[in-house]
Amino acid sequence: MVFGLSKSGIAAADALLDENAKIFLYDESENAFSSAKVDELIKRGAKPVLNRSFAEMLSLYDVLVLSPGIPVNHELAVLTKKAGKRVIGEIELGYLLTKSPIVAVTGTNGKTTTVSIIDKILETAEIKHELCGNVGIPFTSKIKRLSSYDVLCVAEISSFQLETVNLFCPHISCILNITPDHLERHYTMQNYVYLKSRITFNQRESEFAVLNADDKNILSFSDKIRAKKIWFSSEKRVDGAYLKNGKIYYFDDMITEERKIALIGKHNLENVLAAICCAKILGADNSAIEEVLCSYKGERHRIEFVGHISGRDFYDDSKATNTYSAISAIRTIKKPTILILGGKEKGEEYGELFEEIKKSSVKIVVLTGDSMEHMQKSAIGCGFYDVYPEKDFYKAIALAEYLSDDGDAILLSPACSSFDCFKNYSERGEAFIKAVKDYNGGGKNEENR
Repeated sequence: MVFGLSKSGIAAADALLDENAKIFLYDESENAFSSAKVDELIKRGAKPVLNRSFAEMLSLYDVLVLSPGIPVNHELAVLTKKAGKRVIGEIELGYLLTKSPIVAVTGTNGKTTTVSIIDKILETAEIKHELCGNVGIPFTSKIKRLSSYDVLCVAEISSFQLETVNLFCPHISCILNITPDHLERHYTMQNYVYLKSRITFNQRESEFAVLNADDKNILSFSDKIRAKKIWFSSEKRVDGAYLKNGKIYYFDDMITEERKIALIGKHNLENVLAAICCAKILGADNSAIEEVLCSYKGERHRIEFVGHISGRDFYDDSKATNTYSAISAIRTIKKPTILILGGKEKGEEYGELFEEIKKSSVKIVVLTGDSMEHMQKSAIGCGFYDVYPEKDFYKAIALAEYLSDDGDAILLSPACSSFDCFKNYSERGEAFIKAVKDYNGGGKNEENR
């Protein structure tokens, strides 16, 4: 039975029907059954489960496939395990159905950027591959194209997806960083670190683990990894990719100069180093790597320059849904900054964030969303008092504009999820961009404001 008829659940059901499996479909929202894609699954033989107790459902299936949005402690998942039946996720299912070697990238921040760089390098190097996973393309939707050993699978893997892996074994695992995130679901940092480490559990000496040598949480379990360890570091020479005297090396082989890289910020340098490691393991030549690094400017909504309007630089960093990601953005923007923070909380504390703000170029923080009161208390507790609360997202943008001066940067880097007001970070980012484009100048010195 497939539980959760999101994009991943639909793809999983579709792949299972291709394997002639008997499929049941369940979702806690009956509206989920009204989509055209679900209708197509039903026409192909999948059976919807409606108005049945969990006890009744248990007799219908042998394996429960959870969509990433369904936590593993959901009552149905718990009952399934107690009944001695398997609970797996869409990523695990994809692994069981494919023959392709897998490059699996996880981490708290930078996953999408890193897999995108790898994708573009492999494309430039003419190495056959498919991109999928947490980037919005379900693994199982690519199964037909991943039926051969000579086609690589490049997959972004989230902590939600790692909750339900058991046999999953990538050819290359890559862990970018581990900082507090999703603690509302994972409860403790210890559990979160454990979940990230699971990406390496089934690897042996014949596989590779690409690891951040500067991340203490990764170092805490690295000695238990059996795969061949390839390191990356922006701070020291390592057996892998590193920065030295403004040049980027892979072991002793110079790849390019740091100044030539199109992406900005230390966090992006780490993403670049990780991507280089993966690309070199896969056989990409230096020219293909350098070509991509010199031209690739990043993903939407990640420190995205929106425009220079009325003397102000606007940046959309809506993808910054945790404190570490927001800190990276703050460190990247060097000019005086009005920072817009807030959204739906994810179980984080904000003390470290405001300590960073105190020593940064941020001069004013505008708070918005459900997290507003918690963030304000944290700011005051850290001795940062230039905070302006405004619950409404659009009014918060207008307030930031009003408080700004000529030459300032206005940065949206929420450090929270978007789910209090928007479907996802992308929708929030687009709303910010539209509001900025509608901005016709102003600031606190304008008379009519």
